[in-house]
Amino acid sequence: MTEAVSENCDLTVLLVDDNPQNLKVLYETLKDKGYRLLIANEGEKALDLAHRHQPEVILLDIMMPEMDGYQVCQRLKADPQTADCAVIFLSALDDLQAKVRGFSLGGADYISKPFQSQEVIARVRTHARMIRLERELQARNRELQSDQTRILNAISEGIYGLDEHGVIEFANPAAARIMGAPADELVGKNFFDLHFATAGDCRESLPVRATCAQGVPESQRDISLRRVDGSRFPAEYRATPKQDNDELHGAVVVFRDITAELANEQALADAQALVQEQRDQLAHTSRLTTMGEMAAGFAHEVNQPLTAITNYARVAKRMMAKETPDLPLLQETLDKIEAQSHRASEIIRRIRRFMKKPATGKEVLSVPALLEDTRQFAEVDMRNNEGGIDVEVPEGTPDVLADPIQVQQVALNLIRNALEATRSVEAPAPVQVSARLAGDSCVRVEVRDHGVGLPEGAEDKLFHPFFTTKDEGMGIGLATCRSLIQAQGGDIGFERPDDGGALFWFTLPVAVAGASGTPCGASDPQ
Repeated sequence: MTEAVSENCDLTVLLVDDNPQNLKVLYETLKDKGYRLLIANEGEKALDLAHRHQPEVILLDIMMPEMDGYQVCQRLKADPQTADCAVIFLSALDDLQAKVRGFSLGGADYISKPFQSQEVIARVRTHARMIRLERELQARNRELQSDQTRILNAISEGIYGLDEHGVIEFANPAAARIMGAPADELVGKNFFDLHFATAGDCRESLPVRATCAQGVPESQRDISLRRVDGSRFPAEYRATPKQDNDELHGAVVVFRDITAELANEQALADAQALVQEQRDQLAHTSRLTTMGEMAAGFAHEVNQPLTAITNYARVAKRMMAKETPDLPLLQETLDKIEAQSHRASEIIRRIRRFMKKPATGKEVLSVPALLEDTRQFAEVDMRNNEGGIDVEVPEGTPDVLADPIQVQQVALNLIRNALEATRSVEAPAPVQVSARLAGDSCVRVEVRDHGVGLPEGAEDKLFHPFFTTKDEGMGIGLATCRSLIQAQGGDIGFERPDDGGALFWFTLPVAVAGASGTPCGASDPQ
């Protein structure tokens, strides 16, 4: 009993009968069931109580003076406040016509007099619970509709609901703001005629048309849409078909004005281009600085073949001054002059190639050839530092996709640093330059020295701009190297070998992986 009372405590039942005895019986029957009971002995009072309290169940006598139960029921159902109340007719009339009339007016049930208490209790309980559940469901639906409305109003993207012909059935406030017209003015207009000037010429090929007519989802960016006033704006949209039981009913279109977004993207692209230009300029400046540091050595390198050419030319002149020149010896001397000129030319060519700004785009490079060319370029520092350079690249090492000048700049920088690190070591070991395949998409190049090594903790800042471990260093070399390698789609790093010295490495994407845009990150250490 307690559970039943607790369950019914928020339910209201209105008892309507002009017979006080009947009201008393009904009241006594239901008073202990936990309901809130209201009593009326005539129609007008019943309508007033029902309007003010919205009871779940109304037990309504049919045969009443002035206003009978049928009239009361009719007015109850006409009032939105009471239309959902469950009306249970009470009457001594037991004919079919009386029941049919009651149900036709909106009655929910019928109890014949004299009624049984258990029947009244059971019917009231059933209908009260049903009405309560219906009201809870309606309240939830209203809440959901309110939430939906708030969400649609808060969304910054425009939303259209279109029928299968493209007629706008719904437009949210954001759509109205974007279009510059009230939402109710957009509803009823044809989406295609509204947004596209060429809608009458090629309607079937217009955006969203396939979604409305065929149920094909669509999305597109940077299309031109027309506003109500005729102005145009770039937009991004997504169109989703509206379907019910596999039946197509049009489309939902979500769109937004991307004018500001495109402007920001262009500004970002311009900024990135400027940054890249500045990086290229910094890299070029770094190469010029390197050439300045190596100028004396290169002057010596070029002077040697020029001196040899001068000496061989004097010898040739003396030989030609003889009455009977030794032609084979003269030919040999001229060949030596040609060889020395080629040697000088190659040195100058290598310098000019290193000094120029790289062309846009990357090339497929042979790793052994690239490292050997760099080794020869570093011969000047190798002699100045009294060190050596060993290059080891296994057969079958795949080609890489990169800018040859920028990669050579990185390799030369690391090799020169390694040579300098070994200068103060007694009986310095050669700098070891090697390359190997790391994973499926990267080639890892390593520069290993057995020099003085780096201070503890230096690796955390090595590649930061303006950090240097050299007394006269500017701290832009390794920072530039990182920028150049990352621009190739690779990575660069440092390891501290157990037996001393230092090991720097960088990775480059193999030609196939690089061509497809696959990045080449940090490779596995040995």
